[in-house]
Amino acid sequence: MRVRLEDVARAAGVSPKTVSRVLNDEANVRGPTREKVLAAMAAMDYRPHPSARSLAANRSFLVATVYDNPSSNYLTEIQTGVLDACDEHHYSMMVRPLHVESADFVERIDTLISHHRPDGLLLTPPITDHPQLLARLHELDVPYASVSPMNRSGSIGAFIDEPKAAREVVGHLLGLGHRRIAHVTGHPSHGATGWRLTGYREALSAAGIPFDPALVVEGDFSFSAGVAAARQLFSLSDRPTAVFAANDDMAAGVIWAAGEHGLSVPRDVSVVGFDDTPISRQIWPTLTTIRQPSREMGRIAALELLAALRGKGEGRMVQLPYALQVRESTAPVG
Repeated sequence: MRVRLEDVARAAGVSPKTVSRVLNDEANVRGPTREKVLAAMAAMDYRPHPSARSLAANRSFLVATVYDNPSSNYLTEIQTGVLDACDEHHYSMMVRPLHVESADFVERIDTLISHHRPDGLLLTPPITDHPQLLARLHELDVPYASVSPMNRSGSIGAFIDEPKAAREVVGHLLGLGHRRIAHVTGHPSHGATGWRLTGYREALSAAGIPFDPALVVEGDFSFSAGVAAARQLFSLSDRPTAVFAANDDMAAGVIWAAGEHGLSVPRDVSVVGFDDTPISRQIWPTLTTIRQPSREMGRIAALELLAALRGKGEGRMVQLPYALQVRESTAPVG
């Protein structure tokens, strides 16, 4: 017969409510009592029924991750991190793609909340900075955490110092002797776009190199945008000797377009990206990039959200470290 919560409570010598609190990882259970309950659950191979657990706690134990971003590599890393955190604390995760520029965007979030009743939302860029959505979530009193939001005041989530990271990767190109360095930006509504452009400009300024708007081309974080931007840059009469793309997908597109134009990477043009997603190690030459710990950012953001949901603090905005990864796509200027 199926082991019931009441059976675990009897074996542990506690009330069913205490077992429920341990299952829900609530803060108001003493350590020795928690260990006794966990030991009884393990000995009896107790597996809580999800529906019964939700009904008893008046919670769904569900986190909804919402996204609108063309970079599948980045999103997979974030979502895997969120799932890691949810598995650790016996929550489920649902993933919902949404178009942030659609007229019914906030209405679709309303529908998601009313139909599925998630305990909280995990927001990814550029959804993180949608003012009408954030206002609506506050109105509905729905907890949420954000990955890389532009406004971090009072927020829960995770981020890195993106302007500093961009300065470092452009500084790497400058250290190789490059002076004509182009930049392919991300989508204009994405906070990372502005931060990485700022870092690019600051690195050039620190090196005494004037900003040249002809070397900055707008992209949208997709491979195809990287190809289109590179075609424009490589058609210039005085083409760049190096390109900083605002993410790895676009950097891969730049490398593809270089081959189309008969240019060798890195002999004729050096290319750098940002994020260190799997594609950076799957293409040739392997990509010099900034390692943004996307999976860990998703995990930490979800852990902070779950801590707030379980009454174990208000949740924090956590800064994580980044690292420059130097690979085969960069070389001294020829």
